[in-house]
Amino acid sequence: MRSTFACLALGAALAGCATGMADQPSRGVAAVNVPVVTRADFVFDAAAPEGFLPPHEAARLDAWFRNLGLGYGDSVHVAGGYNENARADVQRIAGQYGMLVQPGVPVTAGAVAPGVVRVVVARTRASVPGCPNWGEPASPNYENRTMPNFGCAVNGNLAAMVANPQDLVFGREGSGVSDASTASRAIGVYRTTPPTGTKGLQDISTKKDQ
Repeated sequence: MRSTFACLALGAALAGCATGMADQPSRGVAAVNVPVVTRADFVFDAAAPEGFLPPHEAARLDAWFRNLGLGYGDSVHVAGGYNENARADVQRIAGQYGMLVQPGVPVTAGAVAPGVVRVVVARTRASVPGCPNWGEPASPNYENRTMPNFGCAVNGNLAAMVANPQDLVFGREGSGVSDASTASRAIGVYRTTPPTGTKGLQDISTKKDQ
């Protein structure tokens, strides 16, 4: 009777330890090493005393965009420039880099002074931290866990190749505009192209021409 009670007590203790164990994502099939998206906001204050950007301020803003390497994946916002002329000036300069001024403004430190237009460039980057990681030996692996480097190659390439890292977070919504001819072009080519076997097999010789 005592031995049976001891076994039951030991089993209950082990069960309590098992349920209290911390979550181990590496025990599943999903990669632990996943892309992490970070965002940095760059702020530029330009003087617009008359409600528009003077030529020298427009040149400063253009140089700032050029030094930042403004491009796809960034988003341009205008704060304090409720005058449409100043916003249009910023849009004109950003348009030279293929960018549009986006609605809304990220939160920045400090208030925008009167007669000043604040331009904010929000830049996102994707990376897989901690990769490569070969900190653990391949064997023995008694817990059947994935290797610490599992997912580094695929997700690292995904983070490096994605044009807009924000797509990894929010995805991309459709524009609502579609072209039926473009959508069905691949199907039309598939249906109209004759099979390759209709022209017979090519006569290929492995002998060297004399």
